[in-house]
Amino acid sequence: MNKKILLWSITAALAGFLFGFDVVVISGADQKLQALWGSSDSFHGSVVMGMALWGTVLGAIFGGIPTNKYGRKNTLLVIGILFAVSAIGSALANDPYVFALARFIGGIGVGASTIAAPAYISEIAPAKDRGRLVAMYQFNIVFGIMIAYLSNYLLSDIGENSWRWMLGVEAIPAILYMLFALKLPKSPRWLLSQGKETEAREILKFIDANANVEAQVQEFNSHSEKNDKLETIFIKKYRFPLMLVFLIAFFNQFSGINAVLYYAPRIFEAAGLGESSALLNSIGLGVTNLIFTLLGVFLIDKLGRKTLMYIGSIAYIVSLSLLSAAFFLEWTGMAVPFFLFLFIGAHAVGQGTVIWVFVSEIFPNHLRASGQSFGSSTHWVLAALIPSLFPFMLKAIGGGMVFLVFAVMMVLQLLFVAFMMPETKGKTLEELEDIMIKK
Repeated sequence: MNKKILLWSITAALAGFLFGFDVVVISGADQKLQALWGSSDSFHGSVVMGMALWGTVLGAIFGGIPTNKYGRKNTLLVIGILFAVSAIGSALANDPYVFALARFIGGIGVGASTIAAPAYISEIAPAKDRGRLVAMYQFNIVFGIMIAYLSNYLLSDIGENSWRWMLGVEAIPAILYMLFALKLPKSPRWLLSQGKETEAREILKFIDANANVEAQVQEFNSHSEKNDKLETIFIKKYRFPLMLVFLIAFFNQFSGINAVLYYAPRIFEAAGLGESSALLNSIGLGVTNLIFTLLGVFLIDKLGRKTLMYIGSIAYIVSLSLLSAAFFLEWTGMAVPFFLFLFIGAHAVGQGTVIWVFVSEIFPNHLRASGQSFGSSTHWVLAALIPSLFPFMLKAIGGGMVFLVFAVMMVLQLLFVAFMMPETKGKTLEELEDIMIKK
């Protein structure tokens, strides 16, 4: 693999580390903040905990605009700034409304990163390595999740304001990320889409001195000429890829993954574990997530996207059914942690590894950011709704029924994989464009 492409892909994928850290770090402060501000379950879930996710929705809906207009690299730099501002602001907040605003700003960064980072990596990666290079974004998400759980555990006993340190420490990797991102070259495909052919040729030559730059530019231009620059993803010829990104994003969240990541300590405590054991088991979730994501990254270009989705869907159904049974039958001890570890492994090797790769592949170059924005928006609207309602649902209908609903949704995902989802491994982005339009 070209070492330059690997380094740039890792750098862009570090946006995923900030994404993962930001989304999960709040779990350590969850119950402390509710007690501190005396919030009701509904206010705490929808405002204190959920506001970051609504910021993510905004970032996902509108993140395609700067990604297209100002470029993937410049958007990634702004994302780093948003994360740093959010970390400092939430750590210094003295009331739930200022706290929610700071978390909302970080959420915008999360939503925009799900568009800019996968788009950038997919556009510089060779077809044979694109799956694992884009999947490094997901690897960094789960690495950030694991580090957030570990950080929360280490900082949990430093005093009544431990939650401020938990949230504020994110500013350090955010600032480092901005410094690394300054060294990224611009995406050559984006430059070509903007008519900056000379600059694109220079970067393509810089990426690989032995590459046939002329052939690459000609392939891009031949596809670009077929497309109307003013068309949108909502016209008839893009109906199939639009449906694919909607469904993969829909099922991703109806697995219950964000509810589990946000409320892991609360779920463990509901199953009878103490606070310290709950935080420690949350670290175990992070480690499991990391290991199985590494496995998914290793396999995605070997087995393909569809095979990993088959494996993940079946493991989802098994683990969620067991979790439901554990709550219904009041199994004690390590039953719930074990089944949650199995659930996290199922997500990591399947949906977790595949979603951002798949969404970044199936739209043409001039509509890639718009298509990703649609898929990411679907993902994050549901990611805002489901965790916001989770504390209420857990109390109202119980863990058994909640996890049973998620299990049924994963049966539907299995049918989606079997009858709708195409395989995309090993094909150039231009080849995939032809396949998707023919559908």
